[in-house]
Amino acid sequence: MKRLLVGCALLSLLAGCASTDVIDPHGYDQTGVASYYGAKHHGKRTASGEAFNQNSLTAAHRQLPFGTRVRVTNLKNDESVVVRINDRGPHTRGRLIDVSRAAAERLGMLRSGTARVRVQALDD
Repeated sequence: MKRLLVGCALLSLLAGCASTDVIDPHGYDQTGVASYYGAKHHGKRTASGEAFNQNSLTAAHRQLPFGTRVRVTNLKNDESVVVRINDRGPHTRGRLIDVSRAAAERLGMLRSGTARVRVQALDD
């Protein structure tokens, strides 16, 4: 019984550390590293419940609400694209956003796989 209580307490503590609280997108403007995901995940369910389509302009973000539209700008070449948040991630430490393959193509980051970007939430 004691082990069970200790285990539950530990899990509760870890869950609190891995918080993915949804934030207010109004005024969201951050810079960081973007990566992309494509064929390996194509057709699989996203955290929002819809199927991932590598050819759609979508993205994964840890905290922005599903449906939020953001402008992602590649800071190296000034290319930008508007994507809709429909998934949670990225799951790699140090990354700000994962974009679909189609978005990565528009940002000019297919070859490198990552890019330093600015992410700005759009008010609809």
